[in-house]
Amino acid sequence: MSNVLGIISEYNPFHNGHLYHLNESKKITNSAYLIAIMSGNFTQRGEPALIDKWTRAKMALENGIDLVIELPTLYSVSSAENFANGCIKILDSLNIVDYISFGSECNDITILDDIASVLYDEPADYKTMLSHELSKGVSYPKAREKALMLYLNDIRRFANILSEPNNILGIEYLKALKRQNSTIQPVTIKRKDSSHNDKSISDSSSIVSASAIRNTCMSSDISLLQNVMPMSSFKHLSNNIKKGHIVKNIFSYDKEIIYTLRKMSTSEIANLPDVSEGLEFAIKSAANSCNSVIELLSMIDSKRYTKTRIQRILIYAILGITKKDIQISKNIKPYIRILGFNNRGRGLLSEISKRNRKLEIITSVKKFIDKNPSKNLTLLIEKDIWASNVYTLGFEYESKANLDFTEKLITY
Repeated sequence: MSNVLGIISEYNPFHNGHLYHLNESKKITNSAYLIAIMSGNFTQRGEPALIDKWTRAKMALENGIDLVIELPTLYSVSSAENFANGCIKILDSLNIVDYISFGSECNDITILDDIASVLYDEPADYKTMLSHELSKGVSYPKAREKALMLYLNDIRRFANILSEPNNILGIEYLKALKRQNSTIQPVTIKRKDSSHNDKSISDSSSIVSASAIRNTCMSSDISLLQNVMPMSSFKHLSNNIKKGHIVKNIFSYDKEIIYTLRKMSTSEIANLPDVSEGLEFAIKSAANSCNSVIELLSMIDSKRYTKTRIQRILIYAILGITKKDIQISKNIKPYIRILGFNNRGRGLLSEISKRNRKLEIITSVKKFIDKNPSKNLTLLIEKDIWASNVYTLGFEYESKANLDFTEKLITY
């Protein structure tokens, strides 16, 4: 069979940079088939997706992806490590994927893999250095970066690698491949023209960050986006904006988040993933004293916790995700939830089923729930369903529940 390429994505939303990445990845790997593992309605940065997972799956299928598989919510809203582990577990379980390609600022797979090896093996000297840096009261990402620089002892080669978000995720993918003892070969493509966190778009732009696109969607004029997105993707985005079916950011859930936190006890907040060292008291106090998420974030001002980590905690709260839930996700092999496919993807599904008779492949949520005997997989699908129900509360119009049962499989 021809080469199969795996892509891990959020496509939030799909833009010209994603298209560039797909085309370059196909060339480098000489792949004939593309499979995307895509986050659902909430993302790893502690934010809702701008548009729903079904629309984003359509964008992907219309621009070169053959098969779109949803990353279950318990992974898509996790730390970078568990996010990557979930993605790689899915790709590896398909028993059909030859390559994985990810974007990076570094564009040197050897450098990224050297760092991944240290983080995977955790040599004693490195762990000592990490503990020392954490004792200074800085955030875990900062402490880890400093400890790595000290351990690797080559600042010129490794400087700033861990300060870039795509490098960080790429390193986690490499760690996960090692953890799974996977035969999938990794490649990386350098990000082109725009920084991950760029917020603006100029008339001459053709490739910009998804952050800039989402930021532009906060205004009434999105015409500039026609230059930076494939036309089919722009039309989907424009239609969703007209229908009031976009969620601009986490602040769309101000009342839901404050209500949930006020209702929770401090011990329940302490049981949310990523909460430690008494952070539950700061969160509870802030929720009892403010009326919006932006106020809450400003009140929980700590060098030890990044804004992204706090926002993930807030998402955990409204989705009812506990530390035990995340631990379960780490210990199991997730199901294969299909969002859509084209004719080539249909052939891939047939080959996957042929090679993996026992693999749980979901094309109907109701049928899966009716026949599934696994409590752990039931937990995963219930969190996905609830995530969709909460997600639509951010819509301006038609905030319907149970879309996981009513939205049809996307086929082309």
